[in-house]
Amino acid sequence: MSVYILLAIQVLIASGTHIVAKAVSDEIAPIPLTFLRTIISAIVLAAIFFVREKRIRLDHSEFRTLAWLSFLAVPLNQFMFMYGIRYTTAGNAALLYAITPALVLVLSHYLLKERLTRRKIAGVILAFCGVLLVIFEHGVNFSSGYTFGNIVIFMAVIAWSLYTVQSKPLIVRHGAFHMSALSLVGGAVLFAPVGAYETFSGGMGSQTFSISSLTTGEWGGILYLGLGTSVISYLLWFYALGKIETSKAAVFANAQPVVTSILSFLILGQTISGNFIAGGILTIAGVLLTQLG
Repeated sequence: MSVYILLAIQVLIASGTHIVAKAVSDEIAPIPLTFLRTIISAIVLAAIFFVREKRIRLDHSEFRTLAWLSFLAVPLNQFMFMYGIRYTTAGNAALLYAITPALVLVLSHYLLKERLTRRKIAGVILAFCGVLLVIFEHGVNFSSGYTFGNIVIFMAVIAWSLYTVQSKPLIVRHGAFHMSALSLVGGAVLFAPVGAYETFSGGMGSQTFSISSLTTGEWGGILYLGLGTSVISYLLWFYALGKIETSKAAVFANAQPVVTSILSFLILGQTISGNFIAGGILTIAGVLLTQLG
């Protein structure tokens, strides 16, 4: 099967993530939802890891970095995504995540000393202008639910971008699957104490949550997020990166906001605002410009 067909499937799964997360997060509190999602994906990834990698190859000095990457990946990125999407649209979340390449570029310059060109700087500025249009699509009103949700999602994007940049040295040394699987499993372990308490005892804010009351549809959403997004989509993405240039794969990733918006309109009946269209055009144009720079 062509790698481009597999990438198209990956984009469809990743785009559906925002739709499913929006639907499920309306019914399940973010802490139990994050916990169930990450535990499922961690069990599967750990099994694949020990079949494929056999053992953990990190030096003792690298485990502190792994702990930090794990914290960025799950307690920050995944939890804030689940929390923020309750207060914004699936399309907004997808578009905000589309700025990841531009953020990675900026962070790589300051943290890894990678060179910035004028074209890349212009692309970053353009992308940020697009994101600001979306974040404040209802005006600069911090009491607006959309504004709050967009800001929380943007914080999740920053966490994911930091993870992407700061994991690079270990990925170069040990491989992308080795480090990504370890950090996602580690993140699930870090989140487990709070997640398990909230899920099984109804503590700290989800008093009405009961795992026994989850419907078939809700379990389906959790499995989609835990297996479809965090395992299948992830494996397809890294398989594609091993076959084609990163920049070509990234172009496919930029299609996610468009696909998510179409799915949101068809499935959730969400309208597409003028601000979203304008912000989306600016953001995707800016990200493409940084990749061409």
